[in-house]
Amino acid sequence: MKEEAAVATTVEKLRAAMISGDATALANLVDDNLSYGHSNGYVEAKDEFIEKLESGKSNFEQIELAEQSIKITDKIAVVRHKFYAQTNDGGKGVATVNLAILLIFHQVIGDWKLLARQAVRI
Repeated sequence: MKEEAAVATTVEKLRAAMISGDATALANLVDDNLSYGHSNGYVEAKDEFIEKLESGKSNFEQIELAEQSIKITDKIAVVRHKFYAQTNDGGKGVATVNLAILLIFHQVIGDWKLLARQAVRI
């Protein structure tokens, strides 16, 4: 149960960093080999993921997570949740996003790092 709590804390830190666009926090939370899949099929690597959030090209004004589950096997954590957000990408106007998310974290020297993410529309 202790590791599940640590993963949940990391998920919350990631949520907050995605809203703030804090590049340093994001870089510390995601793996160098990140594969970040969007609901439209587009996949970003770490640098692009961080740059879009930092620059406001991808701008989350609000993110709410619900129905989260965490399963850990060895040093791999599988997280699923519902992701409800309001975006204003590039200042183009507010949009609502309702997604189901799969996150894969792995443990690196005691820290949980996001390795992969895939979203689907609900």
